[in-house]
Amino acid sequence: MDDQYAEQIPVFADILLAKSRINGQIRATPVLSDPQFNKKLGCEIWLKCENLQRTGAFKFRGASNALAVLAENGVEGDVATHSSGNHGAALALAAALQKRRSWIVMPNNSVKTKVEAVRRNGGEIIYCQPTQQDREQGLEKLLDKGCIPIPPYEHVDIISGQGTAVVELAEQCPDLDVVLTPVGGGGLICGSAIAARALISDVTVIGAEPEGAADTALSLEQGKRVDHFDVDTIADGLRAIVGGMNFQIIQQTVDRVITVSDARIIEAMALVWQYFRMLIEPSSATVIAAIMASPGDFSGRRVGAIISGGNVDLECLPFNQ
Repeated sequence: MDDQYAEQIPVFADILLAKSRINGQIRATPVLSDPQFNKKLGCEIWLKCENLQRTGAFKFRGASNALAVLAENGVEGDVATHSSGNHGAALALAAALQKRRSWIVMPNNSVKTKVEAVRRNGGEIIYCQPTQQDREQGLEKLLDKGCIPIPPYEHVDIISGQGTAVVELAEQCPDLDVVLTPVGGGGLICGSAIAARALISDVTVIGAEPEGAADTALSLEQGKRVDHFDVDTIADGLRAIVGGMNFQIIQQTVDRVITVSDARIIEAMALVWQYFRMLIEPSSATVIAAIMASPGDFSGRRVGAIISGGNVDLECLPFNQ
């Protein structure tokens, strides 16, 4: 369903416009590095800490930009989306800042902390079965009632907002060799790739995807988008199927997608806690897991990795079981 909202493919100018719109709302998140961590992974890695973004994830960038565009165009009314949590919480806060109501269709197996974040930021939750079809059908019912759709990942304003993270990263860490991001629906990696290719000479753009939700890697292998995948991964934020427009952008701008096991993701979460005393969610940990799984792609290189979020259920830390 998201294809119908993919009005245009974003370009770098859209990302710069997004940055000017949302500068007063988002946090310019820090980058962190550690010599011992670098030694262990065999590369110079800089973590772009979007887990410290408002609502605890990069998603606030895209949601803020999308709602800023609505306001610029004088569009009023309730907004709606489907989300496993982070986009929902981001949209709820962005809507509340504009005194709009927001409606979030969420899978009934969503992480408790993400459900609480949506509610805390003022979002109204409608639960659905944990499938892409059910999520989209739930959203369709809200659109029939007049809500304005704010897709979670496949829209020019969302992708452009997400790309602002790499604009910051390029300013904070010049001369990167690699930009590395998680891959789910594709909004983050698309915005990141567009920005990276505009700002960083000879950059390599790599995505990290769970083996249990590896639809993008499979789509690249087959040369066409796979629209169904039997998803089974701890990385709840990456369970969405990559968007159609987003897959086209990935084909043109991303060098490789590395798939990682849940066991490796859990190990990566523990490593980040050990070296940085920072809790990150499984989806974020895929980037560290990718370096561990494919060290030859990163050895001796200067890597900027997007830590996409930190919304973790403290009662269910996977590396503490």
